[in-house]
Amino acid sequence: MNDTDRHKAIIDLLRETPFASVRDLQERLGVSPATIRRDIDKLHELGRARKVYGGISASEASNSRLAAKPFDENRDIAVEAKRAIAEKAAALIRDGDSLIVHAGSTCYQLGTLLAYRNLRIWTNSMPLAAYLGEHGTCHLSVAGGDLYREPGIIHDASGGAPGFFASRLFLGAQGIDANGVLESHPLLVKVINELAGCADEIVLLADSRKFSMKPRNVALPLSRISMVITDDGLPDAAAKMMEDAGISVCIADIGGGA
Repeated sequence: MNDTDRHKAIIDLLRETPFASVRDLQERLGVSPATIRRDIDKLHELGRARKVYGGISASEASNSRLAAKPFDENRDIAVEAKRAIAEKAAALIRDGDSLIVHAGSTCYQLGTLLAYRNLRIWTNSMPLAAYLGEHGTCHLSVAGGDLYREPGIIHDASGGAPGFFASRLFLGAQGIDANGVLESHPLLVKVINELAGCADEIVLLADSRKFSMKPRNVALPLSRISMVITDDGLPDAAAKMMEDAGISVCIADIGGGA
């Protein structure tokens, strides 16, 4: 198989799924990891796909429903719903708590509400860490490692959970279905799995749009989630799905949906 054939095969695959890892492509195409990485570099250079951590992702133009949006763009979507969800989450938190606040625009909204409270907060979100560093009085711990600008997180590529334990992990999601919390970016899948063992309880913050979005990768099964905080646009079928999974559902009223 020559370069042109491999590139076509990769693009065809990305029409079916938003992400393919180097290993996925190596097994599918029967070539070395080095060859796959060269193919990824070339397709990224040509603008036909995006090079991401661990593999290649469909370009936003070719798969806008599933591709994760950059933080700066995503934070301006469904803002009213995200703020209402963040306020509900903040009301659950007691002074003196230790929390993990994951990356994402809804978690960012939560973090800004907690800035001046007597809390210990660990975050891997670069935007939230910057905000709390400038505005907050809470005790702040920040993830160490490299900055990954696309998902907006700081992560140590050597892996492993942070040396921080919390009463709650507040988590966002790109999508949710019966399989669990869904993400298209492989780095976020890895990080979520690392953080899941660092808290007594996992609370998912997700506006109602997320229940119609179906990225490829399952980051966590529903069985790991204790509570979902969402808005009043939640579909009945999604509410039943979570209740059947034993998840508490908290609704933020925004008077007309996200």
